[in-house]
Amino acid sequence: MKKQNGRITRRTFLGGTAASAAAFSFLPGRALGREGAPSPNSKLNIAAVGVGGRGLANLHDLRDENIVALCDVDQERAAKAYEQFPNARRFRDFRRMLEQMDKEVDAVVVSTPDHAHAVACMMAIRMGKHVYCEKPLAHSVYEVREIVKAARKHKVATQLGNQGHSAEDIRRFCEWIWDGAIGKVREVHAICGSSYSRIGRLDAIKEAVPAPPTLDWDLWLGPAPYRPYHPEYVPGKWRSWMAFGTGAIGDWVCHVVDPVFWALNLGHPTSVEAETGDYDPEKHGETFPRASTVRYEFPARGDLPPVKLTWYEGASEPPRPEELEPDQKVTDMGAIVIGDKGKIMYGSHGAGGARIIPRAKMKEYKPPPRTIPRSAGHHVEWVAACKGGKPAGSNFDYGGPLTEIALLGIIAMRCKGRRLLWSAEKMEFTNDKEANRYLHFPYRKGWTL
Repeated sequence: MKKQNGRITRRTFLGGTAASAAAFSFLPGRALGREGAPSPNSKLNIAAVGVGGRGLANLHDLRDENIVALCDVDQERAAKAYEQFPNARRFRDFRRMLEQMDKEVDAVVVSTPDHAHAVACMMAIRMGKHVYCEKPLAHSVYEVREIVKAARKHKVATQLGNQGHSAEDIRRFCEWIWDGAIGKVREVHAICGSSYSRIGRLDAIKEAVPAPPTLDWDLWLGPAPYRPYHPEYVPGKWRSWMAFGTGAIGDWVCHVVDPVFWALNLGHPTSVEAETGDYDPEKHGETFPRASTVRYEFPARGDLPPVKLTWYEGASEPPRPEELEPDQKVTDMGAIVIGDKGKIMYGSHGAGGARIIPRAKMKEYKPPPRTIPRSAGHHVEWVAACKGGKPAGSNFDYGGPLTEIALLGIIAMRCKGRRLLWSAEKMEFTNDKEANRYLHFPYRKGWTL
């Protein structure tokens, strides 16, 4: 694994087989009109919450629709979006934006830090707006459940921002698994070579630092408990802090685990436990471990056998498959999928570079015909759904349970060394009452879900 400035960085594994080099093929989406929905030929009026970073990228992918309102608490971060969409109204508080723009907005894109996803999504959903939200869907399991329920109740079109779900590669991977390319799958090693730990900066955040004049720090905090501003949080570094982000596991599960989640119909785990090395939850609990190994158990699903999924993060590494040739490396962002007739290794973002190992078996395998409809694009799917078409592929009914896998892993890190038995139906750990307190966090006064 490569390191930069002492930190393990991400590197997408690229396969070298003919199958992985197959050209992408997209079929155009079809939007069927319904009562009360925009015409398939009309443009959506879209408002965006958080327009720097991922927010700006989402706006770029939606630029053919009408971008009518932009909201960001940091005017410096928002500057490029303001420049690119000069006719959109500008706001700092998404609540004021939605209240004032209600009749002028059809759909909302939420690209804030994780801790603000739920409050922004929920307000938009309750107002009947379609919602696209960056992954992970929310900051707590309770928030995920409430958002999913609200989206169903209000019948809005949704999409989680795990763009790889709309890729050609993930469909090809699913078709291989369903074709029996490696037989029944009972074990998965999911790998994330990044570490978002800031243990070495725990003392630094105690320093008093004034917030920059372009940033409304109080609004940035949103529902999170108040704490003084520090540049360790904004911009970008918030993912490393429990109060705001969900670490590398929250950032990457919705990419790395997505292919097996779909192909194996994993659903909810029944147990989770974590090994975190020298991480002390009492001492280091503001941030994440330097290395983690998180073990999940998924029950049998119909005729599919139980699955053990292990998540390796940071310096934690999986065993090297004996099928790999000496010149091949284990992916540092992806997964090794183990069946009773073979193994597949793939990279992140939609099973990139998926291939059967060793090379000889990949060459022998004859891929099946395509059975899964191809996607016109992640944002295109959502727009079509907003206009009355079929639900987007990673709508919240799908993306919610996928997000929960990451959030349960974080709870296991907080409860280091304890095997937690999870009842998805009851939404509780049946053997550990203390762990249940991490299923949701109290909001600051003035903020509600």
